[in-house]
Amino acid sequence: MIERVSDHEFSSHLPDNMARIHSFMGKSSDFVVREVTIGTHHRAALFYLDGMVDMQTVQNNVISALLDRSPAGAITVQMIKESVLDAGEVSEVTTIEASLEHVLSGGLLLLLDGFSAGIIISLPGWEDRAISESKTQTVVRGPQNAFTESLRTNTTLVRRRVKNVNVQVLTIKVGRLSKTDVAIMYIHDLADEELIHQLVEQLSNAHQERVLEGEYLEEILHGKKQVTIFPMFYNSDRPDTIAAGIMEGRIAIFIDGTPFVLLVPSFFVDFIQSAEDYYQSFIFSSFIRILRYIVMFICMLAPSIYIALTTYHQDMLPTTLLLSLAAQREGIPFPAFVEAMLMEITFEILREAGIRMPRTVGQAVSIVGTIVIGQAAVEASIVSAAMVIIVAITGIASFVIPSYAMSIPIRIIRFAFMVLAATFGVYGLTVGFIILVVHLCNLSSFNMPYMSPIAPYNRDEQSDAILRFPFWYSGNRKTKRRQQS
Repeated sequence: MIERVSDHEFSSHLPDNMARIHSFMGKSSDFVVREVTIGTHHRAALFYLDGMVDMQTVQNNVISALLDRSPAGAITVQMIKESVLDAGEVSEVTTIEASLEHVLSGGLLLLLDGFSAGIIISLPGWEDRAISESKTQTVVRGPQNAFTESLRTNTTLVRRRVKNVNVQVLTIKVGRLSKTDVAIMYIHDLADEELIHQLVEQLSNAHQERVLEGEYLEEILHGKKQVTIFPMFYNSDRPDTIAAGIMEGRIAIFIDGTPFVLLVPSFFVDFIQSAEDYYQSFIFSSFIRILRYIVMFICMLAPSIYIALTTYHQDMLPTTLLLSLAAQREGIPFPAFVEAMLMEITFEILREAGIRMPRTVGQAVSIVGTIVIGQAAVEASIVSAAMVIIVAITGIASFVIPSYAMSIPIRIIRFAFMVLAATFGVYGLTVGFIILVVHLCNLSSFNMPYMSPIAPYNRDEQSDAILRFPFWYSGNRKTKRRQQS
């Protein structure tokens, strides 16, 4: 483990600086030290991590430049920076702490004997994944590119869509060990300045060992203020979605090493909407949004309603349907609740198996496994055919929800409603649903109501809530609303 450096300044003696740097970096095999003589007799040393810098640029633009262009007379750090080095991003550094942070981020450190300051040259050269289409939020019509694991590539993809001089990017290192670069992007005259200061302060003061993905930051920023299973941060790997968010006055949080970007503040309706809603007719988009809300209720309540009706409220069913269900359940050894739990747990196992298994066989295993197990269970009189249909519809409905982060709590709540239905019937479902709505209405995302603009209801904000009104009607209302908030 690298010892944490605390503002150790360079000395003017190169061997002393080399020894101190070696004491901090240890004997790591990928840490390269290259000593050169520039001019006639000036000693210098280059420090970098193999694999983290572009070696061709190091050789052609740094080493060759130092050997060929350095004057024979007196040499200064300023002269090397301005007249010798042929590199884009060059800065001066005076402490070992700052220099090693740059080296660990893909920089090259140049130290000259006789000077107590070093030169940092940014030459990142690691391999990045090429820009490809989104695999989690696919669309039929619309941009097909997605974020990568490179922080600078991701911010550039958003800037290509928002060519505005007020777009600001603040970069903070978070994580005592990982020192992960976290960038906050916003539009200066739209975003809430108080919220920006709050985010910067929380991230700067975070006592976190490592930050490897957005969930680490979500737990840091969310803290212990609200206990909920619902996602409080909207995440997306689509540049167009994040660009639209910051143009509404929101703040995007980029994490180096992950293709998913966080958007704050976030609201419940954001997780039911899709980027494609804005690339198709507003009539069709509104229809699909209504369908998603219906599907959400089916995914959450279908098994529990079946349990409640078949266990406590048979008189609410039509006689023909009741006789059909009774015939199907004849010989089934388990009550409807146990039957539903067995099938739901089996479906969740198959779903996870399909996700975790190799992609070439995962989908086939999940589909074939579902069909085979369902057919075998019915023939063995373990579950009824109606229950297989209910579980299948519920499982398929969960895939319609655009945000995977929102489908997870809905799947969990489904089991809670099943317990309430088996215990208290429709009355338990009613009480449970009321508690759920009250819980959602009590949530807030950075001091803004989570259920906005539905609760509290605001008529002026309904142009892009449940329905999508045409652009000529809604205009810039959403942006104005965020700005006023």
